[in-house]
Amino acid sequence: MSEEISLLKGNEAIAYSAIRYGVDGYFGYPITPQSEIIETLMEAAPWKTTGMVVLQAESELAAINMVYGGAACGKYAMTSSSSPGISLKQEGISYMAGAELPGLIVNVQRGGPGLGTIQPSQADYFQTVKGGGHGDYRLITLAPNSVQEMADFVGLGFDLAFKYRNPAMILTDGVIGQMMEKVKLPEYQRRRTEQEIRQQCPWATLGKTPDRAPNIITSLELDSAVMEKNNERFQAKYREIEKAEVRYELVNCEKADYILVAFGSAARICLKTIEFAGNEGINVGLIRPITLWPFPSKIIRDYADRVKGMLTVELNAGQMVEDVRLAVNGKIAVEHYGRLGGIVPTPDGVLEALKEKIIN
Repeated sequence: MSEEISLLKGNEAIAYSAIRYGVDGYFGYPITPQSEIIETLMEAAPWKTTGMVVLQAESELAAINMVYGGAACGKYAMTSSSSPGISLKQEGISYMAGAELPGLIVNVQRGGPGLGTIQPSQADYFQTVKGGGHGDYRLITLAPNSVQEMADFVGLGFDLAFKYRNPAMILTDGVIGQMMEKVKLPEYQRRRTEQEIRQQCPWATLGKTPDRAPNIITSLELDSAVMEKNNERFQAKYREIEKAEVRYELVNCEKADYILVAFGSAARICLKTIEFAGNEGINVGLIRPITLWPFPSKIIRDYADRVKGMLTVELNAGQMVEDVRLAVNGKIAVEHYGRLGGIVPTPDGVLEALKEKIIN
C-alpha cells in the first residue's frame, strides 16, 4: 500500500518516488535548490534494498552521459540539477533525443542568467520547451505545482519517456522543491529483470541474442539522406505526442470573463488571486498547463472565444506568454506579469496587474 508522509519536501518526494518506482540509477551533482534530491537518496541508501545505483558524478556533463549509458541499456536512469547545471547537460540531452533514448531529467529552477541566485524562478521555460540543445528535438515536459505532483510525475515521466523513447523533464522551481506538504508516495515496484528489459526494450544495447545482432545506439549519421529520414521520424513522433499527451487543469473557467495562465508555483498563487477577484465581483479563471510540451494550445484557443483577455503569470520576464499568444492568434489581448531575481509574485500583485494590463 502507498504510505502517507507528512511535511515532505518536494525534492525529497522526487527521491523517495524514484526509489519506489524501481529506478535503476540516479546520477547527479549537487546545486541549490535541488541538492536534497541526491542527499535524500544517499541517506536512504537504496542500493541496500532495491539495488538502485546512486552516484554523485564528477560534473553535470558526466551525470547526463551516465544517464545516456543507462538508458541505452533499457534501464530507468535519471538525473537532476538546477538551471546552470541543466545548461551544462544540454549537449547530452540532445544526444539522448537524437538516439531516441528514454530518461528523466529534473530541473528545480533558480534565478539567472549566469549563476544568478539560489531563489526560485521559471526562467528556463524557453530552454526546456524550445530545445535548449542543438537540433530539432523536443522534451516531454511536466510542470508540477505541488509536492504530491512532484512524487507522481516521477512515474509519469518515466512512463512517457519509455512509451515514446524520448527524454522527459520535470520542470519545477525552488518554491515547489523546498516547500513541505503531505504526500502519498507510490507503492513499491520491483526493479525489472534483464529478461524483462530485453522484452520491453528490444532496442537496448544488452548484447546480441540468437535472433538478432547487437544493437547499436547512436545519434550520429553521416549520410544526410538517412539523417533526414531520422528527423522525419522524430517529427512524426512529436506530432503523435502532441495529439495524445496534452495535460492541463481548468479552474473556474466556465464563468470567467478573464483567464490567468500559469504553471507550477505561479499557478498556486493565481488560485488566491481568483478568490480576491471574486470578492470584487471580477470573474477570473485559471488554465494551468501541466505539460509545457506538448502545450495545451487548443484549450487556450477555445477559451479565447469566451473571455475578454488573458494574463500569463510567470516567475520570469515573459516566456510562456509567447506560446499563449500564438494559441490565441490575436483574438483577445494577452499580457504577461512576472517578478524577477527570485522574487515571487503575490496574489494581490497579480490582481492589480490584471486590472492594469487587461481590464482597464
